[in-house]
Amino acid sequence: MAFSAWVGAIGYESGGSRPMFLANVTFTDGVPTLAPANAVVSPSPPNSAPGYWQVAADGGVFTFGSAQFYGSMGSKHLNAPIVGMAPTPDGKGYWLVAADGGVFSFGDAQFYGSTGSLRLNRPIAGMAPTADGHGYWLVASDGGIFSFGDARYYGSTGGDPPGYPIVAMAATVGGGGYWIVDSNGAVFSFGDATYEGQPSDAPSGYRITGIASSVNSGGYCLASANGDVACFGDIASFGSPYGSKINGSLVAIAATASGGGYWLQGSDGGIFTYGDALFEGSMGGQRLNAPMVGMASVGG
Repeated sequence: MAFSAWVGAIGYESGGSRPMFLANVTFTDGVPTLAPANAVVSPSPPNSAPGYWQVAADGGVFTFGSAQFYGSMGSKHLNAPIVGMAPTPDGKGYWLVAADGGVFSFGDAQFYGSTGSLRLNRPIAGMAPTADGHGYWLVASDGGIFSFGDARYYGSTGGDPPGYPIVAMAATVGGGGYWIVDSNGAVFSFGDATYEGQPSDAPSGYRITGIASSVNSGGYCLASANGDVACFGDIASFGSPYGSKINGSLVAIAATASGGGYWLQGSDGGIFTYGDALFEGSMGGQRLNAPMVGMASVGG
């Protein structure tokens, strides 16, 4: 007598799981014998279509590909210019951050606080969301870190500012740490973020403007205003427009969900794609009311 049976167990009480597989069970004189059967494979959900947002200093938001428009500050009065943006984990919303620390939330992005009403030693330079989207960090140009929602504070350079201004930050995949980078290319790591290196010849020919983490948080890529991209750790450089004529200096970098490519954004709205990043359109060549200052990606 033979029949198929599931072998394995799921640890519901502990909240964990154990692998299961399908086996043929044969009884000989009452003794069961297991043999592998054809495995039941659960299809992986398809990657969502790629897209990205571009944000200008006046708060205008421009959408391409699968990225949806959830609102902007383009027609509203700002006390300070927008300096960056960050998406929610599901890509159905985003935050904009201004140089005074004002935070503006759209779509399913929730507001967890800001420094808009505080007196800052230095202006805010960027932001990063937590893994579950229930919080975010803001970083000032002196390296001061401000955490809101479920974002935990892991350290900063605010008490001992670097010789060059901090220009961007990125969080690790699990949200247990973050990197901040200055315009000279110096990278500072906190929490579970690991230091993987930095450009040796910045700022000559450089001026770092953005940072993007690898999918495993084992590395990062730095984008510079002149079009160059320098990558460290477990992420490779897929190319850059360095050496070619670009109409606007690079201001941001965003990695694809697979980690196999990235988008670069110019201050004129131009988008440059490398690796598996797809070009979905841009504001390059269009008349802008204010220069582009940041971007965020979804899907891909």
